[in-house]
Amino acid sequence: MNKFSSALASVTDQQSAALADLIEFSAIPSISTLSERNPDTRRAAQWVANKLSGIGLEHAQLFETDRHPVVYADWLHAPGKPTILLYGHYDVQPADPLAEWNTEPFTPTRRGDNLYARGASDMKAQVLALIRSVGALLAADSLTINVKFLIEGEEEIGSPSLGKFIPAHASLLQCDYMVSADSGILKPDVPSIVYGLRGLAYFELLVQGPQTDLHSGMFGGVVHNPANVLAHLIGGMHDTNGRILLPGFYDDVVTLDPDERKALAATPYTDADVLAAAGNPPQLFGERGFTSAERIGARPTLDVNGMLSGFTGEGSKTVLPAKAMAKISTRLVPNQDPAKVELQLRAYLQQHAPPSVRWTLKTLAGAHPAVVDRTSPGMQAAARAMQTVFGTAPVMVREGGSVPIVGLMRTHLNIDTVMLGFALHDDGIHGPNEKQHIPTYWRGIETFVHFFSNASQ
Repeated sequence: MNKFSSALASVTDQQSAALADLIEFSAIPSISTLSERNPDTRRAAQWVANKLSGIGLEHAQLFETDRHPVVYADWLHAPGKPTILLYGHYDVQPADPLAEWNTEPFTPTRRGDNLYARGASDMKAQVLALIRSVGALLAADSLTINVKFLIEGEEEIGSPSLGKFIPAHASLLQCDYMVSADSGILKPDVPSIVYGLRGLAYFELLVQGPQTDLHSGMFGGVVHNPANVLAHLIGGMHDTNGRILLPGFYDDVVTLDPDERKALAATPYTDADVLAAAGNPPQLFGERGFTSAERIGARPTLDVNGMLSGFTGEGSKTVLPAKAMAKISTRLVPNQDPAKVELQLRAYLQQHAPPSVRWTLKTLAGAHPAVVDRTSPGMQAAARAMQTVFGTAPVMVREGGSVPIVGLMRTHLNIDTVMLGFALHDDGIHGPNEKQHIPTYWRGIETFVHFFSNASQ
């Protein structure tokens, strides 16, 4: 058995250990947006650093940022071979609503072929797939490329610290290209590679009326209700065709060319698949004139992610709320700019908010969209690896999510990214009962082993 075959064999032999790692990692409630979870978030960072040093990587360390640390490690002993920066994040989304979880979100629970836990799919399994594949190759003395790891703890809040960290550590992060494991495939038997990501602009809108809540009988009809105002403002942000009505919102949107529309139409992911992955709503919805594949990956969106106002407890309370708040996110496509979208949203509010209330808009996160070259050496190495493991060529797709570092690496270091990960559309990412499909986790580790071998050729 040659060294590479030995590495592949060890991946299979060590599946129990790989699952134990995922259970241990997923049990850490590393929720980056909640300050009370800061100790747990740091614990997750140190856990990753220990794993990286444990497989034989060098210079494993935590770099402090304004919020959560960046984990770095490297192995640079393949002269003349490519250097690849491997990216992931150890932070997770909040587990709310807790009542909708069938098991505790940070007590990883296996049911059949799935492991249920917050962060299991997004993206602790993907981080571990990178670590365990590199570890298998190092243990077999068959790693033939140079690798650097960058695992951050703020992706779920828009990676605010990376805008400073990347240019400040430009020489440390220099590489031929980056691989982001923050990605997924269409189905367990339909491998795919993401070549486009949407950007993000995320806001908090507060509408304020009176100084305190009021008796709705005494003041209803003479004081403008902030909750009503907020609902009216949000309702006016789309027309009946699903088109967004912020001034100038579509000015920079790049129109899909006929060839790419044809390619997206051929994606083996049907409307029925989308409905099933979304928990079977009554029907799909979206901007008229575009397919589901185009709406998901190639058209911008505006959505309310949360609303809060007035009395929401059991029973009734006749109150006129003093304020109303909404979390609003936009997903952006080339060539939209998050800063410009903020100006467009402010212009809309200035035009439509009545003088009977005050409003404030806070920007919480932003990321630029990215589309990468489908013919690059890294993409071709990834495609060959998937072909080998899955037995079929991967589909090239655009993804609807956002990974801020992809745009930041291109902006600051002119480095492109291969997006290679193994989350599934029905994994419940960001929602209750998130899961990782365990057989896909195994395949992900194996695919990375083949990818690293291909990348050295």
